[in-house]
Amino acid sequence: MANVSIHPAVDGGVKKGSASFAGGTLVCLCASKPVKVKVKGNVAHDHACGCTKCWKPEGAIFSVVAVAATGDVTVTENGDKLKVVDPSALIQRYACTGCGVHMHGPVERDHAFKGLTFVHPERFQESGWAEPGFAAFVSSVIESGVDPSRMDGIRARLKELGLEPYDCLNPPLMDYLATFAAKKSGALKA
Repeated sequence: MANVSIHPAVDGGVKKGSASFAGGTLVCLCASKPVKVKVKGNVAHDHACGCTKCWKPEGAIFSVVAVAATGDVTVTENGDKLKVVDPSALIQRYACTGCGVHMHGPVERDHAFKGLTFVHPERFQESGWAEPGFAAFVSSVIESGVDPSRMDGIRARLKELGLEPYDCLNPPLMDYLATFAAKKSGALKA
């Protein structure tokens, strides 16, 4: 299954992160005046994502995406190059207008993920960030043009890499979303 390409950050095997990773700087692909975003601390819930909204490097069928607390994410250089990709989306993905890399995506609306910012950790200059732990929205790669006949091989490769494939988020995150909705509706006490 090693011939099935998922994403350059995992194709050679998922590299274990460091518990002591203290954060770092995400850098876009621009050779001149790159956008730089500082992330304080490690990322969480790192995963391979097959949705059609996340930025993917050239040739990748999945993105690698994680979250950090919004207060721990700061644009430090060339923020004037950033533009929101889709203002109506839950995740306000700020992309570099030069190279297209999504540099950070805060959740600002009333939602279980409010206060979190989505980032692509492979853009860190530093190594050691928390490794991906699962794959989400796997079937969605079909929506981006992947032939459905490839799905068995893709799921097998994800499992081989230790990235359990889900067609939503992983169970702990789905439970978190459902708990938020139940508390908001009054089905559970806050």
